[in-house]
This record gives sequence, structure tokens and C-alpha cells, in this order.
Amino acid sequence: MTKKRKNKIQIKIATYEFKIIIPFMRKLIGYMITWTTYGTWLQGDERRYVKDGETLDVNPNLKKSNLLSLKQQIIKLTSRQKNTARNAILEEAKRINHKIYAIAVWSNHIHIIAENNQIPISQAVIRYKNVATAALKRTGLNGKIWTKGFDKRFCFTEKELKQRIEYVNEHNDKK
Repeated sequence: MTKKRKNKIQIKIATYEFKIIIPFMRKLIGYMITWTTYGTWLQGDERRYVKDGETLDVNPNLKKSNLLSLKQQIIKLTSRQKNTARNAILEEAKRINHKIYAIAVWSNHIHIIAENNQIPISQAVIRYKNVATAALKRTGLNGKIWTKGFDKRFCFTEKELKQRIEYVNEHNDKK
């Protein structure tokens, strides 16, 4: 038998009783997602890189190995292509009612700060990559455009959300 009370769960198994304290879970209010264009930010890069949520240091041998295994040219978006990708993402966000607080599309990566809603983060990234890819291919860009995967950073407080939004907006100013 299981009983729930606030942040405690009481479980009775036969004649044994266990009490488990569950820490207060903070509510996720938003997140920052980032993904890169093909071949522009490889594992081992001197700018560091993220793998499985952990930021890792430079590894020249790993970067060299990754460069040698590229199957096509590196993708760097032009100004026109950046606008195309940005507009496609914003249109999709509007279509699926997903609030985007800030977006920065650079030649080699995209940052989005979004509201947490019913759409799983991984599904939002898939949708945004797909619509941006389709729009870019209509302009003549061929091949693989994005790297596999993405990075995510969670925002649990208004302060964290504001800091991420400011970071992305400052990113836009430097373009």
C-alpha cells in the first residue's frame, strides 16, 4: 500500500514500513536549446564541447579524427540562410503555440530560449531542425545541415530565464 502526503511517500510492504523523503521538485519554466551546423563544432574543439550534458575540454586527437570522418563540406549559413532558418523556426513555433522568448541564428549554430510546455524538448528540436532544413533546401542548400543532437539548459526561475534571454539577445547584437 502506498500513501502520498506532500513530499513524503509511505510504503507498507507486509509488516515492513519504509518512509521516503522526496525533495521539493522545482518547476521547469523554460529552457535554452542549442544545436550546430554540420562540421563546425566538433568533439575535441578548442572552444570545448558538450557531450551527455557535460562540458568537456579540448582534445586535439579527437577533433582530428572527427575532421577526417566528415562526409561532406562544413556548413556555414549565409545571412540570407540565417534569416530563412530563423523565419521557419518562428513560423513553426507560432503554428504549434510554442512561445519563443529569444532566438539567435548564427552561421554555425542556433540558440533558442523557449517556454516549457506540453511538447517534449527533444520533439521541439526535431520540429525546428526539420522546418529549418526544409526551408533551407528550398533555397538550394544541399546535404546534411545540422549536427546530430543538441544541448539543453534548464530555467527553473525567472532570474535564470532572464539571464538566458539576455545572453541570446547579446549574441544577436554581436552577429
